[in-house]
Amino acid sequence: MGGHDEKDKWIPQSQDGVGDLFQQVLDRRLSRREVLKSAAVASSVAIIASVNVESAEAQRVTTPSFARIEPAAVTVDDVKVPDGYYARTLIRWGEPLTMEASTHNVWQQSAVHQSQQFGYNCDFVGFLPLPLGSTSSNRGLLFVNHEYTNEELMFPAYDPKKPTRTQVDVGIAAHGASVVEIERAPDGGWRYVRSSSFNRRLTGETPMRISGPAAGHDWMKTSEDPTGTLVRGTLNNCAGGKTPWGTVLTAEENFHQYFANFGKFNRNDSRYAAHRRYGMPAEASERGWELYHSRFDVVQEPNEAFRHGWMVEVDPYNPNSVPVKRTALGRFRHEAATIGIAPNGKVVAYMGDDQQFEYVYKFISAGTYNPRNREANFGLLDEGVLYVAKFNDDGSGSWLPMVFGQGPLIPANGFNSQADVVINTRRAADLLGATKMDRPEDVEPNPVNKKIYVLLTNNSRRGTEGQAATDAANPRAQNRAGHVIEVTETADDYAATTFRWEMFILAGLPSDPTSYFAGYDKSKVSPIGAPDNVVVDNAGNLWIATDGAASAIKYNDGLFAVPVSGAQRGNVQQFFSSVVGSEVCGPEFTPDNRSLFLAIQHPGEGGTFEKPISTWPDRVGLPRPSVITVQAFDNRIIGS
Repeated sequence: MGGHDEKDKWIPQSQDGVGDLFQQVLDRRLSRREVLKSAAVASSVAIIASVNVESAEAQRVTTPSFARIEPAAVTVDDVKVPDGYYARTLIRWGEPLTMEASTHNVWQQSAVHQSQQFGYNCDFVGFLPLPLGSTSSNRGLLFVNHEYTNEELMFPAYDPKKPTRTQVDVGIAAHGASVVEIERAPDGGWRYVRSSSFNRRLTGETPMRISGPAAGHDWMKTSEDPTGTLVRGTLNNCAGGKTPWGTVLTAEENFHQYFANFGKFNRNDSRYAAHRRYGMPAEASERGWELYHSRFDVVQEPNEAFRHGWMVEVDPYNPNSVPVKRTALGRFRHEAATIGIAPNGKVVAYMGDDQQFEYVYKFISAGTYNPRNREANFGLLDEGVLYVAKFNDDGSGSWLPMVFGQGPLIPANGFNSQADVVINTRRAADLLGATKMDRPEDVEPNPVNKKIYVLLTNNSRRGTEGQAATDAANPRAQNRAGHVIEVTETADDYAATTFRWEMFILAGLPSDPTSYFAGYDKSKVSPIGAPDNVVVDNAGNLWIATDGAASAIKYNDGLFAVPVSGAQRGNVQQFFSSVVGSEVCGPEFTPDNRSLFLAIQHPGEGGTFEKPISTWPDRVGLPRPSVITVQAFDNRIIGS
């Protein structure tokens, strides 16, 4: 999910004379929240009746109720759940996905084997019921992203400066995503179905199609693909989203790290500034893939990097389908793309660019969603308008259109087509004057109260010398613990171009004077740091996963439940704690909310193959990134 920042104490201060004191900004936001509180609660009650769930019990407006767990020290190498619940490992790195695939053996790895096995560092998890169109909570497809690889934990005697060809090719094959069928076992738990015809791996070598404005652009053409419409693989797949028509959007985040030798790139080349804005490494890449694959050397193949950093749409129900990179949604370090359907039927995708001082985006389709014809929706994300968010200090906001020919997006500024806009999304947002945020990660619409929740993980550079100052939407200098903003689109319309916003959570220790939990009594909440991913349960509560708590608040990462309305609004309670060196990703419920899936990414990071600091989950050998399930012993709704 990107880098982690360290935590230190921040004292409220003025904002360089242009804003209010921290507390004054907060008070101004609170006054509006109090006025709207009763209306928001009433709205939640009215809307929740339309949520499609399997039981009347799940339809009630409820707040999470469980015996919260205590945070775990950063050395703890075990997962924790509340009393009455249990956690099981569902699938691990290296598990075979077909009957023909070999059993995982760390001493005999190959790209061929890995391409048929569950990938490394699982992130986004999406549950898609089987059969297609049902709301089954007993059988389904699990779509899991594999963001990156920890070669130092995968291979003995690994030398990052001299990786072998086998190590490189296994790493490429361990990236991407897995589609795997799962089902409820006779004991009520879950198991994956190795023999399923749905099971599939997407890797850094899987052929994919490029669609939308950038398809065929000169900068998308390479020696291998002179058409600019086909690409090999998807990389650094972080979070994602599911569409109402049963496809998955998988996000290419820190794609820049796989490319090398930008320091040798011709500065007079028109592509130089674009590569620089996206942070191409000056010398060798972190994994050294360019040693064996010239496409990762920006001098030898100047355009390959432009073919990454997109949202990729995948149909998990069709194992023969070709994934598509939807360029209309822009190119940046995508964290996710979460979908809402506007009252007029337009499809709206909310997205964050996960780097310090980057932006929040949304895309509104030109066409409308057709619930009666699945295939009619497959091209909806190719045409529409991309927007970037401007958060004003008075609590208002606007979505700025990123359209060629409008405002500064003109030839004089280097934009000659909409393709130029989406390839250079970051520069276009710079010119439009969007608000620089503290690492926007998940941006999630809540179908119960219709609000949008923007998770900002941290930004240790905010307010430091030479960097952007604090502002109302990013009010803490050296923001190491992160925060969550609540956005209300005008008329609760996802397709609106204006909005209001409130500060929902300023994460951190309850003892930190700058932390804030929607006005709830801080002495009663769990400490939380570095909010990253979020899922909304059937009652509209948020379940927030963290990435970086170990450095932000000195505890292991975890999962936290928090109501968004009523007397318990802002009452953050810890439900799950992960293992040493890991982050918690991809929280996902079954439709009945009785099973919870979590991805445990990079367990034992900080150790090596020879000196591991974790043996989770098998308690022998090396740590293995895994997807786990959490259920109640009595099969009740999670959190009830």
